[in-house]
Amino acid sequence: MLRFMLEGLRAAGCRIIFASPADRAPFVITFETREGERMGIVVYAFLATRTPTRNRPEDERSFQVKYGGKEGYAADNTHVLWQDPLGLFTTLLVGIDPEEGFFVAADPEAHNPTKFFIRVEFKDEHADAIRRDGWHAWERARRGGPMAEPVEVLVGGVRDSFLDLVRLERAGYGLPPGDRQLLADKRELIRAPRLEDVANLDQNAITVHPLLRELELGADEVLELIAGARRLKMAVRGWVAEEHLRSSLARLDGITHCERLDEEGGPDLLIRYRDGPQLTIECKNVLRVMNKTRNLPRIDFQRTRAAKGDPCSRYYAPDDFDVVAGCLHAVTERWEFRYALPSSLDAHQKCLGRLASNVLVDERWSADPRGAFEAVAARLGSRA
Repeated sequence: MLRFMLEGLRAAGCRIIFASPADRAPFVITFETREGERMGIVVYAFLATRTPTRNRPEDERSFQVKYGGKEGYAADNTHVLWQDPLGLFTTLLVGIDPEEGFFVAADPEAHNPTKFFIRVEFKDEHADAIRRDGWHAWERARRGGPMAEPVEVLVGGVRDSFLDLVRLERAGYGLPPGDRQLLADKRELIRAPRLEDVANLDQNAITVHPLLRELELGADEVLELIAGARRLKMAVRGWVAEEHLRSSLARLDGITHCERLDEEGGPDLLIRYRDGPQLTIECKNVLRVMNKTRNLPRIDFQRTRAAKGDPCSRYYAPDDFDVVAGCLHAVTERWEFRYALPSSLDAHQKCLGRLASNVLVDERWSADPRGAFEAVAARLGSRA
């Protein structure tokens, strides 16, 4: 597996600076790209196999996330996947099939912390697509029924695509599944620009923003700073969707107040419509793949993790916010939104007072939010 990764990096023109021994886990590799960029990776790598298993589909493949023996962590089977707080190293969680020459990568943050001796499954069709196209992204099938885990996007590639995976995981740290798959589908967005294109940029054509003067940095330096700081980049991506939502609502006739909120775990926007009561809005991104039966956008409507000892805390309650805004960018690649009342969405089958996580953006959602605003305002007014 270590040789697979090193050969993949060398095939992309990288110079290996350091590689940890093959008998130490996780693997640590530092290298310099063809463009002169120095990068480091911490790789939790496991052997991907196609081993027939009783009571499992015949076309199933998998890799097992495990180190050591079960007796070593029987008392507390929780392992934190290391993430560099400085953003210099990128963490990968991959299954590698050295014989067939491909890898399958899971989102490290979606598995952080992880348990050992868990299986990450994929199908023969995914392996075939990877070998045929050299790169492939898909949703991992849910398991667990009504209490299913959040949707997860897996990304696979051949050996020579390994550097693209490193760039994807660096750029996609903390992204929701729909945006992760969109980024994987638009692989050109994560690749380094050609040196000749950078050299031909007309720096005199760039208008100096007051913030650049305040920071005493150039526009390229600020963008490079964001690109190199994973938590900052994740925050920027999330705020971009919310800013487009705020901007579109602020232009809406009847909106007299519209502001962004910055509270951990709280709603994203606070608005006032026609001088009525204050209303809160939660912005949610759709998944990249449409519903196969009705060809509608889907939202994985749940938090990434539940509070310890309370699995139902992963799911939203109807009164957590007044209106839900679904951002369609992952599907349409345009910053457009649909709006719904939380009370109109399906209830969770097992968690009383919570909303179902598998949401379709159907006839209950509208491109015009004013109907939802008026309905909430009327309800709040009747309570008063």
